[in-house]
Amino acid sequence: MPDTVFVLNGPNLNLLGLREPAIYGSTTLADVEAMVGAAATRLGLAVDFRQTNHEGVLVDWIHEARTAAAGIVINPGAYTHTSIALHDAIKAVGLPLIEVHISNIFARESFRHHSYVSPVAAGVLCGFGPHGYVLGLEALARIVATRNATPTS
Repeated sequence: MPDTVFVLNGPNLNLLGLREPAIYGSTTLADVEAMVGAAATRLGLAVDFRQTNHEGVLVDWIHEARTAAAGIVINPGAYTHTSIALHDAIKAVGLPLIEVHISNIFARESFRHHSYVSPVAAGVLCGFGPHGYVLGLEALARIVATRNATPTS
């Protein structure tokens, strides 16, 4: 059975392809899910792809991942910049996590330059458009493979 990776999406990502196309492009979240699914198959992973507009639901999913997933790829949306709850949940579960943003958050408004998620993430990708999800999944696959290959005593 392949390792499962949770791919979690935060607020407003359900509007991908419609919302601010000059920033986020025309790719829909369903398109992203298909890209991620194809990459997961190539990498020998299973993916559980989800989206919510509610912070507490994201926290619950991160908690669920503790026993149901090998790692997490997350685009927390605006909660990146506001949610200590996400930071604490990620830290508590101890899974490898890759933070992904479609746009380059450092080329945007200054309030987007701070992330509560980054300090507890294994890595951060931003500005690569929807392909950032695939890059994040590839990075997580390497982390999971290394973890699985390391003998425990």
